Amino acid sequence: MLQRVQTIFMTIAAIAMILMLFFPIWEKSDRQFEAEQREYAIMDAFKLEYKQIDTEAKEVLLGTQNTFLLSIGAVAAAIVMLFSITRYKNRMTQVKLNALFSLITAATLVGTYLYTSKANQLFDPAVQGTFLIGFYLPIVAMLNNFLANRFIRKDEQLVRSADRIR
Repeated sequence: MLQRVQTIFMTIAAIAMILMLFFPIWEKSDRQFEAEQREYAIMDAFKLEYKQIDTEAKEVLLGTQNTFLLSIGAVAAAIVMLFSITRYKNRMTQVKLNALFSLITAATLVGTYLYTSKANQLFDPAVQGTFLIGFYLPIVAMLNNFLANRFIRKDEQLVRSADRIR
């Protein structure tokens, strides 16, 4: 049944992973805002860009690195979660698919952390970059997955207790 509360949580988790593709994940800027040239780095699910900005607001792209593995992880996690929503008749299969979702999402978070730690070394390693909303979306997805699993298990216990009564 698609009207169960865990379906809402699973839908939110899938949407959060899809939204990760559209929001920036990490950024870093040097401390010298008054300098003639500032360095700036920003990362999203597809690429990490390293730029230099002049006082005339002219941007020069110094380097780029593909981070498409993060987007592949986000899309794969969203697909697994959407597939799990359709398996509402078999709750234990849903639990297993949600565990796979957690594994893929955790791998995406680890990959994000590895990319950002490598990107911190681009310029001024003493200054750390800041995580943006795209970094926190997989955490929201994992929290919703946890809540969905809790309600799936509660439904399974309810069905088993009803079977014992008969």
